[in-house]
Amino acid sequence: MTSSLRFRNLLVVIKQTAYEEYSQLKLRGQAPKALRWKRLESRYKDHKSCVNDLLRILRHHKVDFSCVNRVELDRQHLANVDLVVAVGGDGTVLSSAHFLDHGTIPLLGINSDPITTEDQKSVKKKKTDERRSHGALCMCTANDMEDGIARVLHGGATLLPRTRIQTTVKSTFSETRLVPALNDLLIANPSPAAVSRFRMGWLEEVPEYSSLGNGGDGGLSSLPPAGGGHGNYGASMDEPRPPLQAQYGTVTRFGGIPYDVTNSLNVWSSGMWVSTATGSSAAMAAAGGKSMSTDQTDLQYLIREHMIEKTASATDGEAGNESVEGMDNGMLGDGEQLHLRWNSQKGRIFIDGSHLSHNLELGDEVLINNHAPPLQLFLRDK
Repeated sequence: MTSSLRFRNLLVVIKQTAYEEYSQLKLRGQAPKALRWKRLESRYKDHKSCVNDLLRILRHHKVDFSCVNRVELDRQHLANVDLVVAVGGDGTVLSSAHFLDHGTIPLLGINSDPITTEDQKSVKKKKTDERRSHGALCMCTANDMEDGIARVLHGGATLLPRTRIQTTVKSTFSETRLVPALNDLLIANPSPAAVSRFRMGWLEEVPEYSSLGNGGDGGLSSLPPAGGGHGNYGASMDEPRPPLQAQYGTVTRFGGIPYDVTNSLNVWSSGMWVSTATGSSAAMAAAGGKSMSTDQTDLQYLIREHMIEKTASATDGEAGNESVEGMDNGMLGDGEQLHLRWNSQKGRIFIDGSHLSHNLELGDEVLINNHAPPLQLFLRDK
């Protein structure tokens, strides 16, 4: 039976439970006083039981595997691995996905502590127990993983690509590509009480430029050669060429490629959400965004609590304000790229929750698109 195995070298990423985290704090006298230790211990035991059952199943299938705590996961653990198994909940799946930049290693999520029928009955005043992970990104639970793992290992499970968000931050002296986001980004001031100020627009790549521009800057100060469809400039390489801004307005560069910033808008708000179809049912939906089909490759953006100023040229009922309000929530399709110029003193990009973030400074530019390699994720059969 082992000859038919599709995956032979597995990495098991194991969640660190709240009970374990608080127990460490308790030893240092730093644990909160209001903790419900019995409930935390019960969840810890359920999780550990799931982990032990999983390891038993993997040994039964005679696959090679190693284990790592979620908080200790590093890229070195992925050497020679052909499948990552995340045991915990959606948070563990998201954390594991951040290390799978290239999208070449599939990911299987297992919800180690799913809500049971008995748990549902014990919740008297609520429709569900929101303290547990929903397991939306998990193919299996602790209750059905034996059959699910067998199907994964032998090629009978559903493996589909999930679109991810690619984000590049350009600062004064550096350009940083962040890890791809599977669910969403929150771009905001680190203080929830502070205004997030930024200029939002869309990028259109400027046609190819000659590297022999007159400005000595690799073509930034020159227009395209003749025949490029942008006027008669450049009929001769010896003729002077006007700066790009004369033809395109605001021009920026990412990865050495010049872009024209179009349809820009100054925003004063509480920040911005950007989500994939996968993440559209999470924070995006709670903030008032639209639910998307999981096979969509578009990204969705939503400006939070947008403060739109009333001006003489754009009073109530006029097209100006209506146009701005219509830009609060929209889609970013294939080939489209969203651009932000951060205009607050401080900012932060939160990637798939609060655990992973990147700081922004005044003047930083952010490029957002769906060009990140899709994540290969095992999904529960519908």
